[in-house]
Parts: sequence; structure tokens; C-alpha cells
Amino acid sequence: MTFIKPIRRVYTQEDLEKWIDSKTYNEILNFIIELQESVLSKPNDFLDTTSNNEIISKLLNLFNEIDKIIDNNPIHPKNNDSRFGKIEFKDFYNELNSKIEDLVTPICSTGIIETSTYLLNSFGDFNRIDYGSGHELNFICFLLSLQKLGVIHKEDYTSIILQIFTKYMSIMRKLQKKYWLEPAGSHGVWGLDDYHFLPFLFGSSQLTNHQYLKPKSIHNDEIIEQFQNQYIYFECIYFLNQIKTTKNNNEKLSLRWHSPMLDDISSAKSWLKIKEGMIKMYKVEVLGKLPIIQHFLFGSLLKCPEGIPEHSDESTNDDGCGHTHQHDVINTWGDCCGIKIPSAIAASESLKLERKQIPFD
Repeated sequence: MTFIKPIRRVYTQEDLEKWIDSKTYNEILNFIIELQESVLSKPNDFLDTTSNNEIISKLLNLFNEIDKIIDNNPIHPKNNDSRFGKIEFKDFYNELNSKIEDLVTPICSTGIIETSTYLLNSFGDFNRIDYGSGHELNFICFLLSLQKLGVIHKEDYTSIILQIFTKYMSIMRKLQKKYWLEPAGSHGVWGLDDYHFLPFLFGSSQLTNHQYLKPKSIHNDEIIEQFQNQYIYFECIYFLNQIKTTKNNNEKLSLRWHSPMLDDISSAKSWLKIKEGMIKMYKVEVLGKLPIIQHFLFGSLLKCPEGIPEHSDESTNDDGCGHTHQHDVINTWGDCCGIKIPSAIAASESLKLERKQIPFD
């Protein structure tokens, strides 16, 4: 097989329709469903004896090295006067870009140009200093590429989510908080997390069939704090509770205010309903949305659907965000990349420096 650097190919609504009907679309969707099923009723500390401990260790080491790169690129104290993304993120990104192939090489000996591209694009946008579900999707593409190369197998999926995906999430939380990454696209598009979708998709599977913890448990602060390290879904709620607060130090904002979808689905009768609903929602709001898929990268491992032409630069326009796209799209959440807005994290962290609380009222 000849490996190539993955590139964007989807630009129009017609391209998107071909994408939705494609083999690659179904490969990604089925992979996500299999990952979701692999953690059914399993907490984070579940001991999986069937996975390949060697590859899991190599992947954990990769993220430890990325963690060091974050530490290598500190924030300059004078750069605390803006609540938009911090420019030092570009220093982190440049160093990661220079080392990414060397970091991936111990994990896979072939296809490095493709796996490293997906991994690099998992950590946000260099130009906009933002992060969203499209970048999160790149991480799934990185994992799927490893599966296609025979590096990871189905018996590894449980550990991939409980150890590797959770490690990726911790790295992303660190990046979001340190560099004040802005939410990519329109703010609060799903009423979930400003940045992530998949933790809720995987996390709801973990909680399915739990004897005591119910969907309405997300409104109980004591339960959330107690189980945040055991369940991915609860970690997300705990994180939101830490940054979505009012000026009053003792008062957090209601989920209804900042995450209405989470509030709505907490009334579901079971986690199974939420688990199934998350897949349906992901198909529509992520895999089926042109503002996200026009940034999807196709190579030889994840092939571009047949019938999608190679678009020339003249067919698109660059809005200064580092990529090109068209805006002849209706019924989508805002523009291609949304409008630039300061993240809730930026507001929260900046006010910590002033010993104040986040002003959302």
C-alpha cells in the first residue's frame, strides 16, 4: 500500500451526500459503536486482561511525551489580559509537529505519514487556537488507522477507551485550561460540553445497567464528585460544574442554563436510552454536518468516497483561519468555523488570577 498525507476533499453539500453514503463513513461509525460497546457497564478502573499491554503502554508513553511538550511551552505572564486563545499554543503545536512522526514511529512502523497527521490534528487548530468535535474525530481516525494497520485489535478496545481515550481527555483538558482554547464552531451547539461529544457517547455506555446511578444523578454534586474518576460521563459533568459558575463563589450555574441538552436527557428513563441517542445524535450533528466534515482528512487508510472531485483553490475561499471552504450551506450551526468567542475556561481561569469568579450573569 502507498501511504499519502491525508487532505481535505469535502467542500459542497453534494460532496457531503456522497460522504454519508460511503464505505469510509460506515467504517468510522461502526468503529465508534464498537468502542462504545466495549465499555458497556465497565468503570474506568475495570481490569481488562484481554488487551495487548505492550501497545497500550506504548500509547500511554506517547501521551506522556506530549504532556512534556505542553510543559516545555509555558505561558508568558503578560499574556493574561485577553480571554481568547493564548498565542503560546502555537509554540506547543510547532514543537509537537516537529516531533510527531518520531513519537508515532514506536507504535507503527508503516503508515506514519497518515497516523501522525491524524494525531497532530487531534489537538486543535494552529491558526484559530481552538478545539472542537472535528479535532476529536481526528483522534478516532488515528485509532482507526492503527486498527487498519493491525496495531490494535478488537480485544484492545476496552483498554483503548478506559486508558488511552481517558488519557487523551486529560491532555485536552490541560491544553484547554493552559492555552484557553476557544470552542470551535458555534458555541453550545449541542448543549453538551463546549469542546467534546465522544465522552458522553462512551460514558453513557459505561453507566448502562448500573444498579444505583441514574441519569438524574448528574444533578447530585456529591455523586458527581465521588464518581468523577470512575465514569467518563461524570468527569465531564464535574468539569462543567467547575467552570460554569456565577459571581457568587458558592453558586454554580444550572445545567439548564449552560448545557440544556444534558439537562433534558437527564430525565431519560435509562442510560441505555441515552447511549442509543448519543449515536443517533453523533451521526446527525458531527458525521452529517458539512461545517465539520469539510475539514475531514482523507488518505489511503481512510479513503475519499468515489465521485468527490478534487476541488481547486478557485472553488473555495479562505477566511484567514488556515483552510478553505464554501458558505453555500443552509441549516447548519453558524458559519464553517463559527464566530470567535472567548471560552468559559478563559473566563474562569482569568478571574482566578484576579481572585474572582466567572461573570456569566
